[in-house]
Amino acid sequence: MNTLVAVAIAPVGTNDELASQVAEIVKVIRDSGLPNRTTSMFTEIEGPWDEVMAVVKEATSVLTDKGIRTEVVLKADIRPGHENTLNTKIDKVNDIIGNPNA
Repeated sequence: MNTLVAVAIAPVGTNDELASQVAEIVKVIRDSGLPNRTTSMFTEIEGPWDEVMAVVKEATSVLTDKGIRTEVVLKADIRPGHENTLNTKIDKVNDIIGNPNA
């Protein structure tokens, strides 16, 4: 069952600059081998439900294993029978507005 998630995993109560901790989390996601894309607010991950959720759990553990309170914001689009929705959703919108390379 294809699943596309947008996830934000961040430490709570540490300091103002989170880039180094977020980088550790993103590395786990990128090393998973699942299709993914990171933006300024979320990382999207696509694949089978169990695999995607296992990556979210492992990425969250980057902080929790250090005893850091962690906030996870997750939105999921579960669409059986579809693949590559990470890209096709954006492609469809760009085609409609006439800007396919945006």
